[in-house]
Amino acid sequence: MTATLIWILVALVVIGLYLSWTAGRLDRLHARIDATRAALDAQLLRRASVAQELATSGVLDPAASIVLYEAAHEARQAEEEQREVAESELSQALRAVFGETQQVEAVRAAPGGEEAARELAQAVRRVPMARRFHNDAVRAARALRRHRKVRWFRLAGHAPFPMAFEMDDEPPAALADRPTS
Repeated sequence: MTATLIWILVALVVIGLYLSWTAGRLDRLHARIDATRAALDAQLLRRASVAQELATSGVLDPAASIVLYEAAHEARQAEEEQREVAESELSQALRAVFGETQQVEAVRAAPGGEEAARELAQAVRRVPMARRFHNDAVRAARALRRHRKVRWFRLAGHAPFPMAFEMDDEPPAALADRPTS
C-alpha cells in the first residue's frame, strides 16, 4: 500500500514538473513573440520613415513623391487593425516608384542620394526578415498551444492567441539587387 502511494506521488510530481516546464516554455515563446513584434514594428517604422524622408527630399519627381509620401504617412499612422494593409500599400508604392533602376540611379546621383538609397535598400530588406522571425515565433507558440495538455490545464493563462503579421513585403527589384555596405 505504501509503495503504491509513493509511486503515485512520484508520478504526480513528474507530471507537475512536466506541466511546469511546458508552461515555462510557452511563456518564453510569448516573450519571444513580444520581442520579435517590437523588432518588426521598429523595422516597419524605419522603412516608412526613410521612404517619407526620401519623398520630401525633392530628389524624386512630384508624382512619385506624393505616392510615396502618402503611403508612408498612412503606414506610420495606421491603427493596429489596418496596419497590415497600410504596410502592404507602402510596399506597393515602393515597387511602383523604384520598380526600375533608373529611378534608383536618379536618387543616387542627387546630393546625399547614395546614402538615402543605401538606407532605403537596407530598410526594405530587413522588413521581410523581421516579419519572418515574428511569424516563426507565432507558429511555434500556436503549435504548442494546440496540444491538449496546454488546453486542458490552461497553461497559456490569459495570454491572447498569437497572430501572425501578414503583409506584402516584396521589395522593389531595383533596391533588392543593390549591395549594401
